[in-house]
Amino acid sequence: MVAAMKSREEARLSALRMIKAALMKQKVDSPKPVDEAAEMQVLKSLMKQRADAAEMFRQGGRPEQAAKEDAERLLIESYLPASASDEEIDTALAEAQAETGVTSLKQMGVLMKAVQARLKGKTVDGKSLSDKARAKLS
Repeated sequence: MVAAMKSREEARLSALRMIKAALMKQKVDSPKPVDEAAEMQVLKSLMKQRADAAEMFRQGGRPEQAAKEDAERLLIESYLPASASDEEIDTALAEAQAETGVTSLKQMGVLMKAVQARLKGKTVDGKSLSDKARAKLS
């Protein structure tokens, strides 16, 4: 934050303050100490909020606000672990399906849980993972 202040990067400073406020709120609201997993969850929720807001601004005909939200989302994303590649996701899906023996869409929750356990520590978009799992089971 100090570096952003000194270099007068207003957008970056604003995003960093938003991240700090969200983490402090989580710390105050949670009865137990906030661990790294909880911090990552807060950052993921902030990223999702930014993505949703950018989409709404685009639909509302405000591309400059959408660009601002996208820039904030990218900054937040830089503080998260590396995203899982498509190959890693496909491999984890195949391994989890072989391990669990899931064959129908009714058991998709079991498959999703197993895949997410295999991809722990990496950032994965839940919607795209769900779509890939659904396609594999169909």
